[in-house]
Amino acid sequence: MEYNTVVLTDEEDLTAAARIRNAALEGFALNGVAATSIRDVATRAGVSPGLVQHHFQNKDNLRKAVNDYVTRVGAEAIGGRESGTATEAEPAQDIGNRLTAWLQEHRLSLLYVIRAAAEGDDSALQIFDTFVEMGDSQLGRLADEGLLRENLDRRWAVLHVIIMNLATAMLEPAINRYLEAPLRDAKQLERWNRASTEMFRSGFFRWPQ
Repeated sequence: MEYNTVVLTDEEDLTAAARIRNAALEGFALNGVAATSIRDVATRAGVSPGLVQHHFQNKDNLRKAVNDYVTRVGAEAIGGRESGTATEAEPAQDIGNRLTAWLQEHRLSLLYVIRAAAEGDDSALQIFDTFVEMGDSQLGRLADEGLLRENLDRRWAVLHVIIMNLATAMLEPAINRYLEAPLRDAKQLERWNRASTEMFRSGFFRWPQ
């Protein structure tokens, strides 16, 4: 049985369903899936366990809703622009902007994938695989447009982009110790974006002529 959010039409029901899904994402990301019950999700969402079951029936359907959401927001970050689509930013800047938005707006999604994948959860590994496929497709479009180096190791290029975001989200408390303000401060995110974009564009080293 599919969870009800795909057929709900009442605006308040849709808002409640999204709030429940977000509460589940938070619980799964911070405490793990196994340790987060329907009652825990209801408490986080400020609703009754019965309302959670009304929208999703069971924890498996709630988990599927979370997975669908995490995959969708990841697609917005990794998928990039379609071939031939106009953008004000050149490719490195476009990727940097998207990844910064992913970290800024969807940190819990990243933490969820990290935690679940580290626990060997099959659905989280499938999400990671989807991220890799989308990233590879995006690099393929850029290659077709002549915007990538011919000798680029595309598999590792995709993995580096994903790993960088996942690791940054996971290590944020440690990273904050080296910054003038918390990483998610607007100025620090802008700085992270600039540094990431420059790394994508030029790398680290200046070779002697």
